[in-house]
Amino acid sequence: MPEAGAGPGRRYGARLLRLSRALWLMMALSGCLLMSGPTQSADSTADGGNVYVSFVSAEGSQVRSVATQFPDRELEVIVFAQNERGQLRIDVLDPQGSVVLALNGQPEEQTRTGRVRTDASGVLRYRVQASGAQNGSFSILYQPVEP
Repeated sequence: MPEAGAGPGRRYGARLLRLSRALWLMMALSGCLLMSGPTQSADSTADGGNVYVSFVSAEGSQVRSVATQFPDRELEVIVFAQNERGQLRIDVLDPQGSVVLALNGQPEEQTRTGRVRTDASGVLRYRVQASGAQNGSFSILYQPVEP
């Protein structure tokens, strides 16, 4: 006699749950960042530049890059991050991919300052990691360090 509640609907639900877990795992391992309601802007001038991103919700991880006007230069970097719920982390990376500066978002805006070198093309890289992050934003401001 079949177990009570083990009909086709229950088996379908279990398959759907396994599929959603598999998709979430693939997304987490592939470096994919999903954001709903994102607002993004970037500006670069001869004196420096900035990146600003806000979102309603975010999930996943992704390395992003900013084309600065400063090839192979050390930059002074200021990172701001804030999110109401979940986890948000911003890592500023050196040209080899090592974390130079890390900041975790909180309900109150957090700030970190540091120095990082761009690559030969003037690219500044950073990684965004989010897990259930809601109503958040981050900014990265940069300017070259005078020799």
